[in-house]
Amino acid sequence: MIFPRFAPVVIAFGLLSACSSVPRIVNEYRIDVQQGNVLTQEMVSQLRPGLTRDQVRFILGTPVLMDMFHANRWDYFYWLKKGSSGEVDTRRFAVYFDADGKLISVAGDVAAAQPSDSTIVSETRNREIDLGSLPTDATVTMPPPEERGFFRSMIDIVGF
Repeated sequence: MIFPRFAPVVIAFGLLSACSSVPRIVNEYRIDVQQGNVLTQEMVSQLRPGLTRDQVRFILGTPVLMDMFHANRWDYFYWLKKGSSGEVDTRRFAVYFDADGKLISVAGDVAAAQPSDSTIVSETRNREIDLGSLPTDATVTMPPPEERGFFRSMIDIVGF
């Protein structure tokens, strides 16, 4: 006779405990969160020693951090959190000026663009590059043009 009296209470607790573990059949959409400056290799390759602060700001954009204790350094940060996987990608880039406000070096997650390099090196974390070793007259040989692929050559044969 005790069971019929407590049966509704046991059933109510059973139903409530079943609601606590919801199966993840459909996941909600989470957006990618991006903050900071997006710097491309093209933008970084335009930097030359002797550029003024205004020219660097025109090429790279306004820096995230202009510290008053390091007046000759501008810091660019980039932070991306992927919504689907939760992975976080961070990049840091610093630009150094001399006392006259001219660009002398850069540091951070960058790779020095060599005229003969056609591939990008992936192990380019935390490198400092002296821009004095680059030619100032912008005489850089271009890499050879890419070969046409199979589909492009077929489209050229057909005449599109």
